[in-house]
Amino acid sequence: MLLEMLVPSPGESISEVEIAEWLVEDGDYVEKDQAIAEIDSDKATLELPAEQSGKIKIVVGEGETVAVGDVVCIIDTTDSKQSISSKKTNQNDSVSSVKKSEEKTNKQVKLTPLADAIIKTNNLDQNHVKGSGEDGKITKNDVLEMMNSSSNVKGRDYKSKKMSSLRRKIATRLVAVKNETAMLTTFNEVDMSAIMELRSEFKQKFIEKHEINLGFMSFFTKAVTHALLEFPDVNAMIEGENIVHFNYMDIGIAVSAPKGLMVPVVRNAQELSFKDIESEIKRLAIKARDGKITVDEMLGGTFTITNGGVFGSMLSTPIINPPQSAILGMHNIVDRPIAIDGEVHVRPIMFLALSYDHRIIDGKSSVGFLCSIKECLEDPKQYLMNNNIKEALEL
Repeated sequence: MLLEMLVPSPGESISEVEIAEWLVEDGDYVEKDQAIAEIDSDKATLELPAEQSGKIKIVVGEGETVAVGDVVCIIDTTDSKQSISSKKTNQNDSVSSVKKSEEKTNKQVKLTPLADAIIKTNNLDQNHVKGSGEDGKITKNDVLEMMNSSSNVKGRDYKSKKMSSLRRKIATRLVAVKNETAMLTTFNEVDMSAIMELRSEFKQKFIEKHEINLGFMSFFTKAVTHALLEFPDVNAMIEGENIVHFNYMDIGIAVSAPKGLMVPVVRNAQELSFKDIESEIKRLAIKARDGKITVDEMLGGTFTITNGGVFGSMLSTPIINPPQSAILGMHNIVDRPIAIDGEVHVRPIMFLALSYDHRIIDGKSSVGFLCSIKECLEDPKQYLMNNNIKEALEL
């Protein structure tokens, strides 16, 4: 039976996708549920699993755009794995025979011993060398001339590759943010001493109890949800001529994935504990990096956190993730001298950046929001843990 595989719908409002990469070759035997291709939409990169076992015939090439519901390949379920393997073995035998014939032809080409030594040492193809000697014999100078002509252009090549559908969509949205919003960025700095001391003391116990690391992201997520309660405009967005405020906090966490930046969403973050936040971030990050994240898991965020510090960034101006109204940028932690009570102390300092849409968030709210986060991070025991660290960490 011939089974036509159709392009599935990755999500609402998506009408077409791009075949990013075929993970199998035309004529291969595929198992049911085996990943056979990666498809790009303007929201995510997803794997396409085989619906049945059989021999695959690819009908749409890599890089081609197809509509949802179109046929991308045909699976012949009557072919067995053994029959396909046998055919491939015969094909490989034929190829080997051709190669041996070519090798015999190559050996018939005359070349000097020195030319032969240079070709073997540099792993060159003697068919690319034009002989100038008697009866086309290849000399040392012929080989050196070919190598010099190749080295003259070495390193000057370039290749052009079409952007993926996801990358094109990201590019379009980033440009739109700059053109359609009144984006500004405000900055502050945070003394991370309290959090680092707290993590140093309870990190191992946290891992032993919950089998997950106690990272910085849970502290920042808790601090953001605390500050959003105080400044609800930061958790709002413009819809036409209306301002929409949300009574929940779905926090997007920017994750670097092989296919580009992805922003999976931690739902109802205001209700989650430190353990819950760390577990959810880990789950989403693994799915994003493995290319298994779904569109639904990246839609509907109300605020985003991005951490350029993991790449060594000291300071940046993050771009708003539309249609949201603000994004918080974290950066690397560096020991810096600061003045405390008239004395110089060296403390681990992180610079924070809040980019926001000035159409909906005024300067007072943006600065106040960032100061609230600073306050929470510099005294997490009081503001994030209700003065009970073990209870907050569920130890």
